[in-house]
Amino acid sequence: MRSIYVDDDLEAIRLSVREFVERELVPNVEQWEEEKSVPRSVLDAMGKLGFFGLRVPEEYGGLGLGHISTVVFAEELGRCTAGGTSITVLVHTDLATPYVTNFGTGPQKERWLPAFASGELITAIGVTEPDAGSDVAALRTTARRDDKGWRLNGTKMFITNGGFADVVFIAARTSPEAKGSRGISIFAVEKGTEGFGASRALSKMGWHSSNTAELVLDEVWVPADHLIGEENQGFYHVMHNFQNERLSIMSAALGECQKALDLTIGYVKERHAFGSSLWGKQAIRQRLAMRQAEVDAGRELVYKAAWMLDQGQEAVREISEVKALIGELSNRVLYDCVQFHGGMGYISETAVERMYRDVRINSIGGGATEVMLEEVAKRL
Repeated sequence: MRSIYVDDDLEAIRLSVREFVERELVPNVEQWEEEKSVPRSVLDAMGKLGFFGLRVPEEYGGLGLGHISTVVFAEELGRCTAGGTSITVLVHTDLATPYVTNFGTGPQKERWLPAFASGELITAIGVTEPDAGSDVAALRTTARRDDKGWRLNGTKMFITNGGFADVVFIAARTSPEAKGSRGISIFAVEKGTEGFGASRALSKMGWHSSNTAELVLDEVWVPADHLIGEENQGFYHVMHNFQNERLSIMSAALGECQKALDLTIGYVKERHAFGSSLWGKQAIRQRLAMRQAEVDAGRELVYKAAWMLDQGQEAVREISEVKALIGELSNRVLYDCVQFHGGMGYISETAVERMYRDVRINSIGGGATEVMLEEVAKRL
């Protein structure tokens, strides 16, 4: 179902991404799940095809498109049947790169954005800590002035791409005496910097093909020109990009939902029990029809929110609704898809089994449902 917000150019991008996903990703995700990572060669290929530069300004090697392009791209990426593969890409394109696009200086954009768009450099974002997830203002990583730069110390937890990213954007407290939200800044820390690295890879319930790490910063020195945005304004930079993050992740969740429904409808039409196909059972086909209706409705809310952002409108309420609604919906959709696959849905070689584990994070990561509903409630 084509959205009214998608023009012919965006539809061409959708078809290009879908072709790549079906040809290069879907046949290989099981292997990447076992290897616990997506090969760098795949990321290089996506960069060369221009997928990483959709939102990067044209003068830095991108296409300079808006938020709707993110929805189109992420939705198709979500159809690869492995959330870990999707998030590996989206962390780079939509969770990390925008810190330079939106808040970087001219020299910073010239230095990094062309390499981000081409895939030469892959990025990650380091905000979450053992004691600070959705509560960003509670983070404890520190940055103190040292000569002509900053000295960073602390630990970051659950960092997707953290074990291999070339550049990680680290949120650190630069003004300990300031109120929690007013003393945080963002720094670009490059791979190989002394004192910086992944202390361990984290084993997860789902997203097995994504590299997720704990990062340690031990007296890590970065030059002054690695400060991204304004000093002590990092909290607000994070809050700004949270809207983009939530939109992209939930767009991928929509793709997951649609792919799971497509697989399940195909399965129940072929699977016979008690004298007819499962599709012949009214309870089953009506449940799937309702889930499809919910996905279609959720898709329009996602595109509307993206359109609002592209128009420069305030969309915190709408994005929060998207995150809460689609996060929960994806769990319901995959529950039913596993149920209607019966015993096969519980077998690890089945795509819906993997997707069922993967979607559980959708109501947690990037802002838990409960936090999102509070954001909505504040605006009612």
